[in-house]
Amino acid sequence: MNIDTDVLIFGGGCAGLWLLDELRRKGVRALLLESGAVGGTQTTGSQGILHGGTKYVLQGIFSASAGSVRDMPARWRESLAGAVEPDLSQTRFRSRHCYLWRSDSWQSYLGMVGAQAFLQVKPVPLPDAERPALLAKCPGQVFRLDEEVIDTTSFARVLAERNRGLIFQIDAAQGLEFQVNADGRVTSVLIREPGGARELSVQVDRVVLAAGAGNDQLRTQMGLTANAMQRRPLHMVLVRGDLPQFNGHCIDGAKTRVTITADVDSTGRGVWQIGGQLAEDGVRLEPGALIAHAQRELAAVLPGWKSAGLEWATYRIDRAEARTADGSRPNDVQLLHEHNVLTIWPTKLVLAPRMAQQAMEHLGVLDHSSGLAEFRAALSTLNWPAPVLALPPWELQSTWISGN
Repeated sequence: MNIDTDVLIFGGGCAGLWLLDELRRKGVRALLLESGAVGGTQTTGSQGILHGGTKYVLQGIFSASAGSVRDMPARWRESLAGAVEPDLSQTRFRSRHCYLWRSDSWQSYLGMVGAQAFLQVKPVPLPDAERPALLAKCPGQVFRLDEEVIDTTSFARVLAERNRGLIFQIDAAQGLEFQVNADGRVTSVLIREPGGARELSVQVDRVVLAAGAGNDQLRTQMGLTANAMQRRPLHMVLVRGDLPQFNGHCIDGAKTRVTITADVDSTGRGVWQIGGQLAEDGVRLEPGALIAHAQRELAAVLPGWKSAGLEWATYRIDRAEARTADGSRPNDVQLLHEHNVLTIWPTKLVLAPRMAQQAMEHLGVLDHSSGLAEFRAALSTLNWPAPVLALPPWELQSTWISGN
């Protein structure tokens, strides 16, 4: 079987899904391939905060990273309200805002000054009477930060449903076959249905690699330069039980000491994801040691908080990014254009709209393509399986440890 495409996308995370939606609305014959689940690993494993750069100005300096994200919360807010495309109004909010509180260090105070001076979304000081119960005994100032927290699984579902029929499951274990001409251009890709029952030859004009950690292997298979990507690991903490719906950051000096986001699991229990510096430090720790460290940290930053009766787990996740000279996080989205292949790394969930815009400029496929109706009809006749939706990390854990 054969199909002709204008753009073939690998990877069904935030970058691939947002770009697919943009291309479809432009009338481009685009197809997305996913070897795992829609939402991938990084998107559904993230905490879903649409932040505007607060943690990048904690040294009181407006950095390049803060500049790249400062307008993103407003851009997301328009889509989440259904005011602009893509219409994400069916995405579920975990919270409409976060809380921000600091240690008593001078550096933490300086960071707050920087956030209020440089950012579009500014921390708003809260009077004691308006503090959430968890921060009632916090000795320092508490702020409200009007940055939404979204359910990333819901976000992926919305974009997948908008682009139904354009997302195919492939069997990565059976391999992919790329046809590359003498000039280095990919001309076609042979894909296999899960189980290997059928093969489909996809003729391509342009290819986009948006597969996160999978980009490295795909680039190798296409004969592109190796070592274009880096991985920066995190070791996140999960806790479930009788927990309030609380979302916030505690900053300490120039770092985010802990970041807490809340949701409810499939049985109705409260669940927290805990990241920030805790997850950075946790890379060197085994799960048991990290859980003990997390319990101490939460007791320190949430005065009076108790861990009795709760259950704990951890998960590891890699942030797949374009390689930097010193291994640090890139300041912005990253794109690498070689021949007719565009490799993209959004760096952060909040940068997905910016990523899609820049990718569209690189692709140069802004005109309506001919044969779109025939393309959609041909895809529908294939009855090719679509990937399932990824589950949030707490639904994937089989081992939980009881707290003290």
